[in-house]
Amino acid sequence: MNARVVVAGAAMAGLRAAEQLRAAGWTGAITLVGAEPHMPYNRPPLSKEVLAGKAPFESLAFRPRASVADVQWRLGTEVVAARLEDNVVELDDGEALTYDGLVVATGMRPRRLRCPGPLAGRHTVRTIDDAQGLRQALTRPGARVVVVGGGFIGCEVAATALALGAHEVTVVDPLSLPMLAPLGELLARTLLKRHEERGVRFALGTGVTGFTGDDHVTGVTLADGTVLPADVVVEAVGSIANTEWLAGNGLDLGDGVLTDEHLRVGGRPDVVAVGDVARFPNARYDRVPRRVEHWCIPTDTAKHAAKTLAAGLAGTGHDLPPFAPLPTFWSDQHDFRLQSFGAPVCGKEDVRVLEGDLDGDVVVGYHAGGRLAGVVALGGQAAAAAAARYRAELLKQPTLTA
Repeated sequence: MNARVVVAGAAMAGLRAAEQLRAAGWTGAITLVGAEPHMPYNRPPLSKEVLAGKAPFESLAFRPRASVADVQWRLGTEVVAARLEDNVVELDDGEALTYDGLVVATGMRPRRLRCPGPLAGRHTVRTIDDAQGLRQALTRPGARVVVVGGGFIGCEVAATALALGAHEVTVVDPLSLPMLAPLGELLARTLLKRHEERGVRFALGTGVTGFTGDDHVTGVTLADGTVLPADVVVEAVGSIANTEWLAGNGLDLGDGVLTDEHLRVGGRPDVVAVGDVARFPNARYDRVPRRVEHWCIPTDTAKHAAKTLAAGLAGTGHDLPPFAPLPTFWSDQHDFRLQSFGAPVCGKEDVRVLEGDLDGDVVVGYHAGGRLAGVVALGGQAAAAAAARYRAELLKQPTLTA
C-alpha cells in the first residue's frame, strides 16, 4: 500500500500544508478532507472588499501550485473522529481513512450567541456563503445594523455596512473599548474615536441578553434593558476551534490543539497541526503556547510543520530550530488601515508612540522587558510603510535560548 498523508481541513492551511509537504520531499499520496464544498479561498476580504462589492467572490480562490496537482480532494466531507494509535480518521459519510501522517488543519468556526429570540436576520462572517447572505441583507435600503463584538471582524463589518449605506450601525461589546485585547488601551481609544467620527455608534461595557422579533430579528436587547432596533445583526463574538474530532486521544484541546515547538501534536512524529487551530509556543517571545488567527499563520506553520512531518515519516529526525514566526496582521476600516508586525499582545504593559501622533498617522510600539515585541500603525499608507520599517528590527532580535 502506498504511503499517505491525510490533511484534515481543506482551507488555506490545508492547501499550504500539502504544497509544503511536496516542497519538503514527500512524494506519497496526499488526501485533503474539508467540510466546505469550495476549493481553498482567501477569507480576509470577506468582511471588507468582497462584502463591500469591490471584489467578486470568484477572485478569492487560491491557485494551487503544480506540485499538488495529484492530491485527492474530499470536499463537502468532514472528519468526525480520529484514532491516533491506529492511524485512522473517520469521515461523516462513514468511511475510515488510514494514514501514515496526519495534518490537523480544521481551523475555526464562529462562536454564536445563546440568547432567546429569532435566528433569521442574524449573521456570521466566516465563509463565502456567510458573506453572500450578509451582503444581500446590508444592501437593502435603510438597514439598521447591530454588530455584536468589537474585534477585527466586528469593526471591519461596521465600517463596510456604513459605506454600503446602512441607516445606522451600532457595535456592542462587553469590553470598554473596541479591539482592546489585541491593541491595548492607548490605540483602542484612538480607534474608537475614529469610528465615531465616521458615524459608527457604540454600546460598550455591556452584553446582549436576547433578540426581539417573531420570525425575524427586529432588535437587540442589552443587559441594561435597552433595545437597539435592528434589521441585520452580525455576531462577531470570537471563534471556536474545530477539535472535537480529536477527543479521546489524550490531547490538550483546551484552546485549539496544543503542539510542541515543532508543531507536533501530543509528541507524535506522525501528527502535526497548522493554521489557527494550532496552539504553539513561539521561541521569538515567551514560549507561552497561543493560537494566532492572522493571515500569515497558515503559511508559516505549514512550512515548519511539513518539514517536521516529512522528517518524522522518514525516521530521520531533524535539526530544525524551534518555530519562531513573526506574526503579521492588517485590518482595513473606513479610510484607514491597522498594520502590525510582531506580537503586541506580549508588550501591552509598555506602549509608546514611536512615530507620528494619535490624531493622525501613528506608529505605536509594544515592549516587553525593554525590548520591542511588536508595532502597530494606524492611518494611511505612510503609517503602514513606517511600521514595515520596524519589521527588520523585530526579525533581527534573537530568539529565546533553551
